[in-house]
Amino acid sequence: MKRTFLLVVPVAISILLLSFSGKNQEQQKPALLRTLIIDPGHGGIDPGARGKYSTEAQVSLDVALKFGKALEKEFPDLKIVYTRTTDVMPGNKRTKDEGLRYRANLANESGGDLFIAIHCNSAPPIRHREFVRNKTVSYYTGKGKKRRKVTKKVPQYRYWTSPNPAHGTETYIWAVNKNDAKVNAVNNLSEDYGEMDSTTTIQMPDPNDPAEKARMLIYAQNFFKKSLYLADLVEKEFVASGRFSRGVKQRNHAGIWVLQATGMPSILVELGFLSNPSDEKYLNSEDGQAEMVEDLVNAFRAYKERIESKNKDALKGF
Repeated sequence: MKRTFLLVVPVAISILLLSFSGKNQEQQKPALLRTLIIDPGHGGIDPGARGKYSTEAQVSLDVALKFGKALEKEFPDLKIVYTRTTDVMPGNKRTKDEGLRYRANLANESGGDLFIAIHCNSAPPIRHREFVRNKTVSYYTGKGKKRRKVTKKVPQYRYWTSPNPAHGTETYIWAVNKNDAKVNAVNNLSEDYGEMDSTTTIQMPDPNDPAEKARMLIYAQNFFKKSLYLADLVEKEFVASGRFSRGVKQRNHAGIWVLQATGMPSILVELGFLSNPSDEKYLNSEDGQAEMVEDLVNAFRAYKERIESKNKDALKGF
């Protein structure tokens, strides 16, 4: 009986939360996008990815501030909250983990309606190995009368690295359950590029915790489709500007804290690869940054228009 009660309570809580959230959503339709959280990645003691002459923290801040300024001009009633506006760890925190928590807490406490993180990517050099020759090596084994000389051939290799050709844009969302049919549109590639929260000591939310399960259900119902829609808009805008898109994705093996800990639709945009000379040049150029900002504004505008639409057909799927 006790075991049944323990199983029923979390389910009941989930249903109540979903019901309450659903009713709120119906009462508030069409939704209004009043507060946007813009999160320039890294900062301060954490420079993020490095190129030959620039860092992720620097480029993401430049683009984020220009993006926010462009939105302020077009949408004067929009409240924009930045997680940082200078080269510091958000909240002047001492560690990356504290900075990550601050970003999510600021977004939630500010009543954000949308969270957009701006980042840059990097890919490690590619390691190569080439067989050169077999080297004859002699050594002795055994002791006393059993001691004998052994000769064998040992393959010799030449090792070197070459620049990784990875380039282009990609946008991440929190896919909740990676095996769910709803995330089939999310591209899951094997490369370990993009944000790597797994390199920090921060603990991801436990998906087996009843409260976390309830939150995941609410996210799946209220925020997943909006996040995916915006992420897709962003990548389409990049493609329209001639950029190579690596798609909308979420890794199977590692989450992204700021996407999982923010209670709103949220995306993380990787503007390009600082490890790629062409991408780094574009990401640091005035024209490149202006183009990326225009792409982000176009995607934001289309997203805002749809969720605030009075046309019920336009809101189908949301």
